[in-house]
Amino acid sequence: MRIAGAALNQIPFDWTHNLRTIQTAIAQAKTANVELLCLPEMCLTGYGCEDLFLSDWLPESALQHLQTIRPWTQGICVVVGLPVRLSGRTYNTAAVLRDGQILGFAAKQFLANDGVHYEPRFFHPWPAGETTTVQWEGEEWALGDLTFEHKGVRFGFEICEDAWRPDDVRPASRLKGKVDLIVNPSASHFAMSKTDVRYQLVLQASRKFECTYLYANLLGNEAGRMVYDGEILVARNGHLLQRNQLLSFKEVDMECVDVDFAANLPLAEQIPALPAPDEYLELNQALSLALFDYLRKARSRGFVLSLSGGADSSMCAVAVAEMVRLGTAELGTAEFMRRAGCFTATDIAEITGEKQAVPIPRELVAADGSPTPAPAGNLPLASTKAVSGNQRELNRQITGRLLTCAYQGTVNSSDDTFNSAQELADDIGAVFHHWEIDEEVSGYVGKIEQALGRPLTWQTDDLALQNIQARVRAPAIWMLANVQNCLLMTTSNRSEASVGYCTMDGDTAGSISPIAGVDKFFVKQWLRWAETELAYPGLRRVNGLQPTAELRPLADNQTDERDLMPYVLLNRIERLGFYDRLAPAQVLATLINEDPTADPEQLKTYVKRFFSLWSRNQWKRERYAPAFHLDDYNVDPRSWLRFPILSGGYTQELAAL
Repeated sequence: MRIAGAALNQIPFDWTHNLRTIQTAIAQAKTANVELLCLPEMCLTGYGCEDLFLSDWLPESALQHLQTIRPWTQGICVVVGLPVRLSGRTYNTAAVLRDGQILGFAAKQFLANDGVHYEPRFFHPWPAGETTTVQWEGEEWALGDLTFEHKGVRFGFEICEDAWRPDDVRPASRLKGKVDLIVNPSASHFAMSKTDVRYQLVLQASRKFECTYLYANLLGNEAGRMVYDGEILVARNGHLLQRNQLLSFKEVDMECVDVDFAANLPLAEQIPALPAPDEYLELNQALSLALFDYLRKARSRGFVLSLSGGADSSMCAVAVAEMVRLGTAELGTAEFMRRAGCFTATDIAEITGEKQAVPIPRELVAADGSPTPAPAGNLPLASTKAVSGNQRELNRQITGRLLTCAYQGTVNSSDDTFNSAQELADDIGAVFHHWEIDEEVSGYVGKIEQALGRPLTWQTDDLALQNIQARVRAPAIWMLANVQNCLLMTTSNRSEASVGYCTMDGDTAGSISPIAGVDKFFVKQWLRWAETELAYPGLRRVNGLQPTAELRPLADNQTDERDLMPYVLLNRIERLGFYDRLAPAQVLATLINEDPTADPEQLKTYVKRFFSLWSRNQWKRERYAPAFHLDDYNVDPRSWLRFPILSGGYTQELAAL
């Protein structure tokens, strides 16, 4: 039997979009003579609908829209994920359709309730071994712990989290010997190196439960924070049969493989290990795709960035350039511009050389990507290739349309950071503005001095004088973003977010915080890698600078690590405290044990500083712009880590040190 998985890039309750990608996947599968197709978890509604899953209307609408899919399944068996609500409870289900009929609904038995997932808030787990029925307009179908048969092949389900539970309780343990195939529609978020874990999970399951295992994941930045890598895996008896390229810019990525279920394939003696993952490459692809989806789904015309010449803003700028490079490499220049949604036909013609470039209506794109005949008088041209200029120059032109940068200097800014910002903007092709903000800073300082009847000095008002510089930068850059109908990028990283090393309504101003899920040490390493491996010579200057806020007089030689602590140590304390969930005393003991040569008193100072700053700055963490989840954890309170805004602040715990 030829079986397939399709990764879909969906949008929460965007019925038109979601149905179109489902239809495209089914059409592609039919063209490839696929007999059984698995689509991802919750692909009909989108996985990120959150509390709307608790409503009556969303599951009801999903069931209604499922009827639209039925006629598309003539000649093929298709698995479609959607919520079903019964007696005030919502269940996460996978509907099985064939030849225009609904065969039944398999229900998820285990719910994800750690890290970024809060599924028990929305869904109820389905009890093993139980079934019920779903009724709709006079029809009735089975729902629950079900198995199915298609052309002599018996198959059952594990839905995402079901597969991550211990082997003795997961559904596959009860399906062993009863089915030939286990189908797993998933919405498993991206994190660096996670694909290795998933690969082992699928191959080990196929070996342990002596079956073929078909896995299909969601794709792209679906709802704003989470990124899905679109992984498709097919394994049999511990042997890998199919694996796709991850993090595609396509809206539909369908992969198929022929499986001889009658053949006796011996169990693999062991599961081969994958090569060590390149986290720099993984992050680059994930961040690029996340920005592309955010741009087009937010219906924005591009990005605006306050480019300081430092590491964080430089990484944000390169991320946009890489979004263009990777997107055009996969989709082609013209199709990338069409999909971005912010270029006119004239824009595309100017950059690509297409004489009559017009967008192809999505509903007119056939399963193989070629245009189908349109009504008379509306026949779009299908060319997606540039006809003049080299690709790097084309990408620079596109980046220039999508990214506007501004260096906002003060008397405390150095030539080093200005030159760093300007050279990088020139390198990637971004629009670059430069203006000074000293007059605005002086105006605000003067008002407060007059109100208080005393001068403000660095000796008495250090933080206030630093913060006003950052805050004064916000209005102009916000205005530039508003005028251009663009997304303002804020540049905070995870290390700064943890300790509040930022100015609210200043450097935190923005509508998207792309790198707030990445620690500062990784940012610095990634930029050095990008300079050489991605060929961005414009990063040469920033990679030679010490990270600094440049808010104190230049004579002070202000650096981030002197204000805080070494970033490597900050990251370690953060991970021990909130990933491993250790108390301050346990964190200190671990640090001393890991480095017996370190000064215990200095480590104690750093531990106290971290937890004090963490507790004091929770209100800032709540106000950060949405961040992408890119690592195995982050400090975004809307995704991975929740903490009270007001607390005891570890007072007794730190005193006990």
